[in-house]
Amino acid sequence: MDIKNKATGLLAEFKAFAFKGNIVDMAIGVIIGGAFGKIVTSFVNDIVMPCVTAIIAAVSGTKNAAEGLKTLSYTTESGVAIPYGNFIGGVLDFLIVALVVFIVMKKFLGFMQNMRKQEEAKPAEPPAPPAPSKEEVLLTEIRDLLKK
Repeated sequence: MDIKNKATGLLAEFKAFAFKGNIVDMAIGVIIGGAFGKIVTSFVNDIVMPCVTAIIAAVSGTKNAAEGLKTLSYTTESGVAIPYGNFIGGVLDFLIVALVVFIVMKKFLGFMQNMRKQEEAKPAEPPAPPAPSKEEVLLTEIRDLLKK
């Protein structure tokens, strides 16, 4: 198989995937994910990080949180500030999003497994009686003729 055929096959698979309705579900997921990302970022920047800086201020012995904010960046001798607090915030963003996705997927997969178990637990319908053989059909016809 040459590259052109592989590319054509891949394009055909993508068209089948993209245009069979899943694209709308995927778009909704991306939009909700973006909004959720903003919420998590706000939570980390506005709630978690001030608490972290207050803790660092308390541990480092500074008296107010404003000085504690300065401890989340490192200033070199040449005056360049390295804001490692931003990195910590990014890591916390990632961990919170990963935790939520894990919990949602765990619940979703558990729900799907329960649905499968319920489907498997349903009693099977009894099989239909087998069709009569040629001999049985012939004997039934003879019986009906004798009755007449």
